[in-house]
Amino acid sequence: MKIGLINLGCPKNQVDSEIMLGLLKEAGFELTSNEAEAEIVVVNTCGFIDAAKEESVNTLLQLGGLKESGRCKLLIAAGCLPQRYKEELLKEMPELDAVVGTGSFADVVNICKGFKNKRSSIAKHQQIFISDPANFNYESALPRIRISPAHSAFVKIAEGCDHKCTFCVIPTLRGRQRSRTIESITNETERLSLEGVVEINLVAQDTTAYGRDLRKPNALTHLLKKLVFIKDIKWIRLLYTYPGSFTKELIKVMANEEKICRYIDMPVQHINDNILSRMHRGHTRKSILRTIENLRKSIPDVVLRTSLIVGFPGETEEQFNELVEFVRDIEFDRLGVFTYSNEEDTDAYSMPGQINERVKNKRRDKLMRIQQKISLRKNRSLIGTKQIVLIDGPSKDAPYLIEGRTYGHAPEVDGVVYITDTTKLIYSYLIVALKLPDKFEVKRN
Repeated sequence: MKIGLINLGCPKNQVDSEIMLGLLKEAGFELTSNEAEAEIVVVNTCGFIDAAKEESVNTLLQLGGLKESGRCKLLIAAGCLPQRYKEELLKEMPELDAVVGTGSFADVVNICKGFKNKRSSIAKHQQIFISDPANFNYESALPRIRISPAHSAFVKIAEGCDHKCTFCVIPTLRGRQRSRTIESITNETERLSLEGVVEINLVAQDTTAYGRDLRKPNALTHLLKKLVFIKDIKWIRLLYTYPGSFTKELIKVMANEEKICRYIDMPVQHINDNILSRMHRGHTRKSILRTIENLRKSIPDVVLRTSLIVGFPGETEEQFNELVEFVRDIEFDRLGVFTYSNEEDTDAYSMPGQINERVKNKRRDKLMRIQQKISLRKNRSLIGTKQIVLIDGPSKDAPYLIEGRTYGHAPEVDGVVYITDTTKLIYSYLIVALKLPDKFEVKRN
C-alpha cells in the first residue's frame, strides 16, 4: 500500500512532515512522491494566515479528484488547518476521511494501519484526531525521512510559543513553548552529520527563546557552542530570532565561531512604537535599532533578513511612512512584506480601524519597490568578490544551470547563486568568483 505526503507551509511544518514519513516507513508502508499513484494521501497543512489557508484548502480539493478516479482510497488532512478548523473542514469537504491535529501526528500511522488491515471503516465515516498540541514533543529518537537536499537539514529546537502577539494564532495551534534538551538536539545533529548533512538550520517559533521554559539562561549560546564541535557540520544558521532576545553572549559566539553563519533572520514586523505596543511585540523602536546596531558592529559582514506587516488595524499614513523611512535607513539584505491578515481567535481580530485590502496592498508594494533598489545595489556590490557557495544541485528553474547558496542565502526563502561553468565542479564547497549577471568562474577550494 503506497502513501503520498504533501507538505505545505514553513520549515517547521517540513520537519513535522519528515517525522510522519519516518513513522509511516517504520510501520511498513511504501512511500511515493507521486500522489497520483498513492492509495493514501496525507496533506500536512498550514493555517496561519488567509493565503496559507487558501493554499491548503485548494490542495485538498485538487486531491479530492484523485478519490473520484478511484486510485486514492484515503485522504487525510494533518497539521495546523485541522487543529484550527476541524468541524468546518469535514463539513465542507466530504472527500476528507480524517483530520489530524498538530499534537496527534502519531495517529496518522494508526489511521493508515487500520485502513490497511480492514479493521477501520474510516473510508465511510469521517474521523477527528485533535488533541492538545503539547501532547507532541519532537525528540531525536523519532524516525525521520528528510525531503530537503541531502546536505542540508532543518533542526527544530523547540515546539510552541509563549509570545502573545495580537495578530498571531500560533500559540493556539502549537501550544506553549517546549524546548528540547541540548543533548537531544546535539544527538540529532550528529546523526545528520553522519548522513552527509553539512548545513543545519535551527528553527522554532522563536529560536532566541530556546531554553527559557527550562529555566536555563543563555541556553541557545550553550547549544551553539556544542554544535560547532560536530566535525562535519560546516554551516549553522539561526532562523526565526526575536529582536529583544540577542544577549551579549549570543552575539559574541556568533561573531567568533566560524561555523555559525553570519545570517540573522529577525522578524521585526513594524517600527512604530504604537503599532508595536498594540501588536504586543514586547520591544520598541529604540530596542530594535539598538539590536541592529549591536549586530552590525559586532558582526560587520552579517546578512540581516526581516519581515514586516503593513495594514495592521489603525495603522495611519504617518505610521506607515515611519516604516518606509526605517526600510530606507536600515537597508536590510533580505526583506519580506506581508499584508495584515485578520485572523479570528486573535486579539487584533476585533480591533477598530481595520484597513481595506487595496490600501494594504499599496503599502506592501511601495515597501517592496524600495527594497528592490536596495537589493539590486547590494547584489551589484558582490561583483568581483569571492564567496563560499554550497552547491544544492541542478537548478529547478533552469536545469542546465547548477544552483547554490552563500551563507547569506537561507534555503527556500532567499535567492540562489547560478553556476554556468561546471567543468571544475568537484567539491560541495567551492570558492566562486561572482561575475553578475553573466558567467561565474568556478575554482576549486
